[in-house]
Amino acid sequence: MGIVGKLNFIPRYRLLRGQTATNMSNPYTSFEFVSSAKLPTSFGQFVIHGFVDTSNGQEHIALSHGEWAENDVVPIRIHSECLTGDALFSTKCDCGFQLERAMQNIVANGCGILLYLRQEGRGIGLLNKIKAYRLQDEGYDTVEANEHLGFDADLRDYSICKTMLDTLKVKRVELMTNNPKKVDALTDMGIEVVRRQPIDHGITDANKAYLKTKTEKLGHTFNTDHLK
Repeated sequence: MGIVGKLNFIPRYRLLRGQTATNMSNPYTSFEFVSSAKLPTSFGQFVIHGFVDTSNGQEHIALSHGEWAENDVVPIRIHSECLTGDALFSTKCDCGFQLERAMQNIVANGCGILLYLRQEGRGIGLLNKIKAYRLQDEGYDTVEANEHLGFDADLRDYSICKTMLDTLKVKRVELMTNNPKKVDALTDMGIEVVRRQPIDHGITDANKAYLKTKTEKLGHTFNTDHLK
């Protein structure tokens, strides 16, 4: 029997918060599972799972669809929040397009998980992202804009993915991504990335330069023929 997909298969998961020597050396002790509920979407039926980072109060979610056995290879997408792309339909990036395609792929596959992390603007926050957009309007690329504001090119942290996947009983994944750093992050957490599935979707005239910069400066893998 599959272990995830129905609410009665969802475990109540809570990491201990005691400051023992062992816990202090564990980078995952601040992450906690909170609750789950059914979430119907235009793509299909999901279950939404809430998590919190108790060190800063930041809230994150996972969406699961279908069921799987503990050793199955489960399709997943790690998606960092992008208000402009995900909710406001911006074509300046490919985030909203990738979110939509990932959810479609998960439903088409019969099972899978979307890990939705609240780290807007590659970790700099929404208002700083708007400042970076203004710099891009003036000719900076996406990396130069972040660095001009005093930030690293990419400040995202994927540590909570370990707690999310442990909670949902997933050890082996097929990862939908163009970002090799996500593969490395999961591997370092002890999650087996069996396959990487490219997700080249949503390339527009408005974001080709942005995606080319991500390819050349951040190591993302896109079909360069699509960026000409």
